[in-house]
Amino acid sequence: MSRVRASKQELKRQRDALGRFRRYLPTLQLKKRQLQMEVRRVESEQRRADADLAAAEAALEPWIALLADEPPLLEHLAVSEVRTSTTNVAGVDVPVLEALTFRRSPPDLHATPAFIDDAVLACETLARLRMRRRVLAEQHRRLADELRVTSQRVNLFEKVKIPEAERAIRFIRIALGDQQAAEVVRAKIAKAKALEREVAT
Repeated sequence: MSRVRASKQELKRQRDALGRFRRYLPTLQLKKRQLQMEVRRVESEQRRADADLAAAEAALEPWIALLADEPPLLEHLAVSEVRTSTTNVAGVDVPVLEALTFRRSPPDLHATPAFIDDAVLACETLARLRMRRRVLAEQHRRLADELRVTSQRVNLFEKVKIPEAERAIRFIRIALGDQQAAEVVRAKIAKAKALEREVAT
């Protein structure tokens, strides 16, 4: 407390600061809870996306051997557009997948086996699921970063700023009380000396 001046102006400054910290803390705590809920929601969506992707990849496995002798499927399918937008979640701008558009080149019905059509559709599904997972990963990264910063601010207010201001206020009150008591004692001594002088004359 040696850096805190024992004055009425400093007392007012510390009280104002404490008031601001106490007003701002509930907002930070609310934001932290919202971010925690959003992070859990995105993690749940990520688990679903991972499960969907694993299921789609497992469904493709029986075809791998059949496709080995065929031309690459990318000859028949290419991503032509990835459209994303941004939405605000708990004060954080996160990406949202709007659309994934493909350019298709239909396989030659006479030169390719019938299962190529199904394989192309399966590849399209895989591409959608992988893009969904990528967007969810970016959502999670941004929300988790903001949660970390907000948690640090909550801790700063709860564990540092508010206790510091409370200690400073206590210190100043005690110091001002001591000063006032000392002034009273000095006034009494001065009064007593003045009476002594009056009596002596």
